Amino acid sequence: MAQIRIDKYLSVALGISRTEAKILLRSGTVTADGVKITKGDAKIDASARVYVGEVKANYKEHIYILMNKPEGILSASTDKRVKTVVDILPENLKREGLFPVGRLDKNTTGLLIITDDGDFAHKVTSPKTHTEKRYFAELDGEVKPEFVDIFKEGVTLVSGEVCKSAILEPSGKHSAYVTVTEGKYHQIKRMFGTVGLGVNKLHRESIGKLTLDKSLSFGEARELEDQELRLIWEKS
Repeated sequence: MAQIRIDKYLSVALGISRTEAKILLRSGTVTADGVKITKGDAKIDASARVYVGEVKANYKEHIYILMNKPEGILSASTDKRVKTVVDILPENLKREGLFPVGRLDKNTTGLLIITDDGDFAHKVTSPKTHTEKRYFAELDGEVKPEFVDIFKEGVTLVSGEVCKSAILEPSGKHSAYVTVTEGKYHQIKRMFGTVGLGVNKLHRESIGKLTLDKSLSFGEARELEDQELRLIWEKS
């Protein structure tokens, strides 16, 4: 692993601020591989064995968070005007460098992953990996049977952009599930627009085989387990 400042290490491992980490260091109770460290800018290997007194500090290089995104919250790291998904995370999950993997529109709800791992995010969002994202849409008009084939063939948007083949599963007269493998700007709303339908509500259900934890209320979040992350890449 790369080297990291000890104050950042402690901040991530203990869920405290950098300021609190510096105060802790000045107490003389922090060691890294048996060496006492008192200055926040000291660098250590991220794989070092760090103790605060007799308690081991467990550091994870990256964090992967599952959120049930609520309506009206921006999918971004920061914004000066409105709350973002990072703003509403519980304090114990916050760390520097967090960002949402892909974007859900402000009024779209459902499964959202938040991380600080850029390589992971690129893999999830890249059309080349063919990672399926499944949504439930409530619409302002009737979902006709012929729309299934139109989506399967690949919708051409008003802008001229051609979408990859998508799976449309009607669910009642005015609702449907949609599965896509890419993430163009407002893609699903624009796809339905080409067949004369407006989207009243949109909710993401899954990414790959990772489904939204139904125990999470809107706005709640928790850390993902390793086995859950593997579900993203699992093929049918």
